[in-house]
Amino acid sequence: MEKTVYRQPRRGPGRALAGLRRRLRAAPALDLPFLAILLALVCLGLVVLFSAGYAVALYRRGDAYTYIRPQLLFAALGVAAMYAASFVDYHVWHRLAWPLMGLSLLLLAVVLFMPEYNGCKRWIVLPGLGTLQPSEIAKFSVVLVFSHIISLNHDRMKTFTTGVLPFAVILAAVTVLMLLEPHLSGTLLILGIGAVLMFVGGTGLKWFGLAGAAAAAAIAAAVILLPELVPYAADRLASWQDPFADPLGEGHQTIQSLYAIASGGIAGLGLGNSRQKYLYVPEPQNDFIFSILCEELGFVGAAVVIGLFLLLLLRGMSIAVRAKDRFGALLVVGFVVQVILQAVLNIAVVTNTIPNTGISLPFFSSGGTSLMMLLGEMGIVLSVSRQADAA
Repeated sequence: MEKTVYRQPRRGPGRALAGLRRRLRAAPALDLPFLAILLALVCLGLVVLFSAGYAVALYRRGDAYTYIRPQLLFAALGVAAMYAASFVDYHVWHRLAWPLMGLSLLLLAVVLFMPEYNGCKRWIVLPGLGTLQPSEIAKFSVVLVFSHIISLNHDRMKTFTTGVLPFAVILAAVTVLMLLEPHLSGTLLILGIGAVLMFVGGTGLKWFGLAGAAAAAAIAAAVILLPELVPYAADRLASWQDPFADPLGEGHQTIQSLYAIASGGIAGLGLGNSRQKYLYVPEPQNDFIFSILCEELGFVGAAVVIGLFLLLLLRGMSIAVRAKDRFGALLVVGFVVQVILQAVLNIAVVTNTIPNTGISLPFFSSGGTSLMMLLGEMGIVLSVSRQADAA
């Protein structure tokens, strides 16, 4: 009599997909208002980028879709990565904080040996893949490491050895490497993010006072030594004070940006109808995209974009308040503040409120590395929101 052998039925791809769908449905809900605001910014950014960049793309590359095509790809990949990251337990970043900081410092050193572009060394060329901007990874790693340190030592943040020294060492290393590129706007942004996290984390106010005094002394010394140390910064400062003194040189970009903003008026010239994007405003697809937005959509459109960034900040802080632990709250504060500070600096540059430092507008300016990193960070924010709702 033959012995009957029972075998476990193989689990086919259909069952695997069904199991995955069940796990996804069982996962806690993410913060839908935050997601809606974020997707509105991304979609509006893609529309404005195509409108602002097709003329210069056609002139430079002979293809009007040069900037929007890769941006659409990176946006799709970024949204997918954001959604996937929202399911990952954000506590895993505790273990990855220091390795990523080491990697970012290594990349910041490597980029100094790359070819210059517009007088700066900010991009690592990846043959066949494009370019990588290490400063974007540095912003990410600074938020991770600061959140990691503060969450483990929050009871001792008033002391110098715990609440100041480790952060100062990290910021000093990143600052030196980024100023060698030079990348002044990225340096200011990282310093701002670090200061906000230290303040929220509980660093004593007296240390901020001492840091302010040291910064004032450093600025005073830089003003004296500026022409010898960073000649381009002296030119930027002079053109900021009076851009019309050199309308064909350092002041050209600012002047054309102001013309574009003024031309928009209240309601704008209409989407696609900008005149300044036709080789008048340099880099309309990148640092000065907000000026084209103002020209085409007017004060109303600019107010809508600023309002969306403000709503993103408010909803992000709501998620931080509801986070189930200090680490999650600090991650949300760091990533959301990064977006808002960068947007504020970009708009300030475009309107000549501060000197031209060369900084992009989040979710709007052309740049695959920046968009992917931003959306990945927003995925971590959504991960915190999932666990906050589950708590």
